[in-house]
Amino acid sequence: MPEEEELVELKFRLYDGSDIGPFRYSPASTVAMLKERIVADWPKDKKIAPKAANDVKLINAGKILENNKTVGQCRVPFGDLPKGVITMHVVVQPSLAKAKAETYSYLLRNNTSENIF
Repeated sequence: MPEEEELVELKFRLYDGSDIGPFRYSPASTVAMLKERIVADWPKDKKIAPKAANDVKLINAGKILENNKTVGQCRVPFGDLPKGVITMHVVVQPSLAKAKAETYSYLLRNNTSENIF
């Protein structure tokens, strides 16, 4: 009998303490794939929501995970723990375009107030 690949069970903790998942993933799945799933399954009733996978940061064991890393590579710190669901934290960041627009707006307000005084 061929050895079956051991799936990793993950859930994703959102900013308000609610979760997406748990889901089972192959250790070969990439962080980018996880982010796509999170965006697709994001609850519709949340005020803050990612528009794309690039708006999502995943944190596991205190580290921000890189898109090209696999679930198996991210799981290393848990090697000695019993099998179970791994909780990854989700942070939503605004897109770069939105952040630039807010920065530009801030600079305009600051410049204007300096010129007044």
